[in-house]
Amino acid sequence: MHVEVNGTRLWFDVDGPALVPDGSVMRERPTVVLLHGGPGGYDHTYFKPDFAQLSRDAQVVYLDLREHGRSARGHPTKWSFDVCADDLRAFLDCLGIANPVVFGHSMGGFIALNYAIRHPGHAGALVLSSTHARFDLKRLVEGARDAGGEEIAQIAERLYGGDQSVTDDEWERVRVLFGPWVPGDQERARIIRNPDVNPIGMEFLRRFDVVGELAAVDCPTLVCVGEIDPVTPIAAAREIVDAMPEGRARLEVIEGAGHFFWKDAASRFWPVIREFVGSSAMAPSE
Repeated sequence: MHVEVNGTRLWFDVDGPALVPDGSVMRERPTVVLLHGGPGGYDHTYFKPDFAQLSRDAQVVYLDLREHGRSARGHPTKWSFDVCADDLRAFLDCLGIANPVVFGHSMGGFIALNYAIRHPGHAGALVLSSTHARFDLKRLVEGARDAGGEEIAQIAERLYGGDQSVTDDEWERVRVLFGPWVPGDQERARIIRNPDVNPIGMEFLRRFDVVGELAAVDCPTLVCVGEIDPVTPIAAAREIVDAMPEGRARLEVIEGAGHFFWKDAASRFWPVIREFVGSSAMAPSE
């Protein structure tokens, strides 16, 4: 399905109803909107089929960000985290989705944070997974060194530092260390890539720092991180929680998991997300 918002055309899909019969009434369920990683190399498809199980508790919306997946192609030079955050607000308003639970994974977490900062009072809750609020090359390189040794650390420093000479083979050596599970051949074949947005997206990544703005996030926030994620480590997740008003955010470290923790530790992750979505839906509006 497509919808025209904010000067672009966004693709989305849905698992589960927003309204369910409950005796003599129709009961409204929470809506969880999934924001994928990137830039340029991912779309919504790596969330499937796993997140369909969340439709037992909520409506699940899969969204391809502008310039990604099945959404429209335009001018990559106009792409930014802020534009995507504004797209999200317009998308939600267009579809009449109120008080969403916005689940941002990796780069999707940057956009979720920007959305909450730029549009206070709009989100019902945030789930920030395998992400950070401040790019720290040194921290990232140390994680790569712990996971793969000195040679991998040097590749990661070049890759995330902006060296355009990093080869696909070198990137693959870094990518496979993201966790016990990473998208394989089948998952990667399903992704519609847009390499044109990668250079500008990586530049925004290197400049990303919203730590000083996190006090503006005014909704319940769950910060999830894999215990052995070398890219977005526990310290990055804790930095988010510490920068928010006391009691606003909660940290969950998923033991034995990497960047894609719903694959690495499903039995530990799904009870956490279900409880958070349920409690957020029942929380009174401020």
